[in-house]
Amino acid sequence: MDPVIVVGAGPVGLTLALALARQDVPSVVLDEGPGLDEPRLARTVVLREDTAAFVERLTGVPLDEAGTRWAGWRSMRRKQVVREITFEDPGDADGSGGFLGPGFEGSGSGDHTGVRPEEQGRRLGSDYAVTTGTAPEQPPLHLAQHVLTGALRAAVDREPLVRIAADSRLDAIEQETSGVTAHTRGPNGTWWRGSYLVGCDGPRSTVRKLQDIRFPGRTAVERYAVAALRAELPWPGRALLHRTPPWRTSGPSSGEITARPLPGGIWRLDWLLPPGKDLVTPELLVTRVRETLAGWTGGSTPAYELLDTGVHTVHHRLARRWRVGRVFLAGDAAHLLGALGTQGLEEGLKDADNLAWKLALAWHHGPREALLDSYQAERRAVVAARLRAADQVLPLLRGGGALRSYVPGAGRNHDALLADGHLGRGALGAPATYADSPLAPEPIEAEVPVDTLPGAPVTDVRVTAEDGSFVRLRDRLGRGALLVVLIAPGTGVWERKHWVTAGIMPRLAAAVTALPHPAELLVAERYPGASAHTVLLIRPDGHLVTALNGVRPAELYAAAEATLGGPSQTTAEATAGSR
Repeated sequence: MDPVIVVGAGPVGLTLALALARQDVPSVVLDEGPGLDEPRLARTVVLREDTAAFVERLTGVPLDEAGTRWAGWRSMRRKQVVREITFEDPGDADGSGGFLGPGFEGSGSGDHTGVRPEEQGRRLGSDYAVTTGTAPEQPPLHLAQHVLTGALRAAVDREPLVRIAADSRLDAIEQETSGVTAHTRGPNGTWWRGSYLVGCDGPRSTVRKLQDIRFPGRTAVERYAVAALRAELPWPGRALLHRTPPWRTSGPSSGEITARPLPGGIWRLDWLLPPGKDLVTPELLVTRVRETLAGWTGGSTPAYELLDTGVHTVHHRLARRWRVGRVFLAGDAAHLLGALGTQGLEEGLKDADNLAWKLALAWHHGPREALLDSYQAERRAVVAARLRAADQVLPLLRGGGALRSYVPGAGRNHDALLADGHLGRGALGAPATYADSPLAPEPIEAEVPVDTLPGAPVTDVRVTAEDGSFVRLRDRLGRGALLVVLIAPGTGVWERKHWVTAGIMPRLAAAVTALPHPAELLVAERYPGASAHTVLLIRPDGHLVTALNGVRPAELYAAAEATLGGPSQTTAEATAGSR
């Protein structure tokens, strides 16, 4: 069987190649460049905890040592303060969390932190207030992109199933029913034969253009000036979001500033730029750095070392199709997003996780069209939902007050809306859920609710593996096998040999063995919201298929078959022949 051709050796392409190799699928990665990555501290990535764990499984490198998880989230904003006390209740007129009252720190003229709620009145002046919040239970990981790419390249160098072809620029693709052929030009220009081809070649994707796939959307939705610097800020280990800072003297007075920590006392700062294409000069950027640091420290500019700068332009685009026969798109070749803190690269890594096990199954066992089609159905729907959420929130946060009453969630605190994408919450940032997946099984009478909804990523818990070892559930993902988890309180205190042949275990083991695809049987003492003897069926990429009440061999088989895209062609032919 021919290898999978991966076009593009960025983080998404390398991740896909490694994910395929973990499932014994060879690949060749066509790298347009020489295979080197320029270190850029102003080019960083933010990964949710589950995505960082996915990359760590592939690379064997603990990313926490290369990046920073912020300990909390500090939010700064201008507030209108009470200067006249009335006994009317004007309500939360600006949708930003109410007037300055208990729980806020006041500054400027007068101390208003003791104003009773019933005395809140008209806002006549402007003052400055700070609120402090905590990060989610599992805060995001922030690291330089070249560090991530370097870890992936090092893992690829150790992987015999992955071949990197440097200086290979794609210029032609030919498809057949049995495979795909790609031609590259350059010093090593040649024809490459593959079973499938995946375009991970970025926003200007040659693969997408050769397949004549439209890429509609919007250009320059937002622009940011970016700086990486070493300095001591008043909030070590915290990310910071500052809306409409009052000290701004360079350019318009509105537009938030975001600061995220990196190891070694380094910070990445992002300034939202006004609409337009005004040139960001070095002098303007240095002025912004100095006034921002001075504003945060409440005095003169503290000592700092400017390490890197840049301008980041956010585009919102979504490819019409993500699959054409044996050709697929992933990462920036399929979608562009990034406004309001949403992370385009992380979505690309999720594309690779979703596609790898489906391609691996097709490579080993023959194509299942419904399974391969589900990649576009699942991933495109998730990214489209993020883009819609950003489009709804942008007018609210960027001055479109007239739309406020029509935007869902418009009454929420503005800072919370803005923070969702940065912290991985809500419609802007919450982990992907494939609730409407074409792979979802038909309603099952024996299905029981747990704290994880069908289609959502499972919670990482300790489980007992088939060899009797204690491992994390997440460590068993990405191997191409389905996972079946029995919730059995008390098993963690006994060796596996004492209970593996007792109770319902033999019947469940027989049901797992009979499934239409290799599956691993695991046992957990507990799982959030699950009662004893609940059986979880989990996809290779860690999304819950269903939770069943006890051992239900027929229902478990049907759910597994649906997860694979329906009966295989061989099974369907055998069933038809027996009629």
